Amino acid sequence: MTAAPTALAEVEWTAREAAHQRRMDTWVAPHAERRRTGVAHPVLDFLFTYYSETPGRLRRWHPGVGAVLLGDAARERLTWPLYAEVDVRGADGGVVRGVGLDVPAFLAKRRAAAGWVEGLLGATAGRAGQFGCFGMHEWAMLYRPEDGEVRHALPLRLGQAGTDAVVEAHKVQCSHIDAFRFFTRAGVPRNTLRPTRDTQQDLEQPGCLHATMDLYKWAYKLSPATPGELLADCFALAADVRELDMRASPYDLTAHGYAPVAVETPEGKAAYVAAQRGFAARGAVLRERLLAVCRDLLDAG
Repeated sequence: MTAAPTALAEVEWTAREAAHQRRMDTWVAPHAERRRTGVAHPVLDFLFTYYSETPGRLRRWHPGVGAVLLGDAARERLTWPLYAEVDVRGADGGVVRGVGLDVPAFLAKRRAAAGWVEGLLGATAGRAGQFGCFGMHEWAMLYRPEDGEVRHALPLRLGQAGTDAVVEAHKVQCSHIDAFRFFTRAGVPRNTLRPTRDTQQDLEQPGCLHATMDLYKWAYKLSPATPGELLADCFALAADVRELDMRASPYDLTAHGYAPVAVETPEGKAAYVAAQRGFAARGAVLRERLLAVCRDLLDAG
């Protein structure tokens, strides 16, 4: 059963909008400055290049499905995609007209996508996390590379021979298609799994760093049905996970201020797993919030 929409007074939602913009500027403003000066960042640029949401859309706060904005300022959003006038019960019990998500239009365009995301998130949430990969996916992306297979012009902490030796000394068990597809040709057969897009819902598991980062992707793919606060929480988690992913990689990032997590050592493995478990716990909460967005959408249709 779909809950009745919630009316948000202009003073409330404009404060939330401003807070969202300030929060996102923590990442967006430095990124814009780097772009202006032509300075690349080996860790944080990924959040703006691999993921397709633009900085401008990241700063755009949405109330999400089930919320209706009151006041004259809300009417600007009638020019935004997938917004419409919506009737809602006001504080005095009477019906007032505000602006909110155009649920029928959203579902007409994205019902299948919302259903697929719900299926993926639900399957992942119902599966036990695996914490024995030790970040070997990043190493397999650099295992015995051929021409054109090196993606980042960064020094290797252990050199090429040392990197290859670490891969050969470990069991590679990457379950995430969007990490596996970047393995070198030599690295592919070393993986114990063969993830594909068709098997993504069968293999994705909540301990995977890339599955956790991708919560951000599903948040913006569901926009504007995703509340801005949830999008920002998912982005913040993706930024933290990305840092661990690169610190545990073969790259030497000390010149950029990142100390390595040496996963080839027992101490590094322990540090990696502890962080991985913490991210999985944070991700579980956000996954449930995203599932609620999917279910609210699909129930409304």
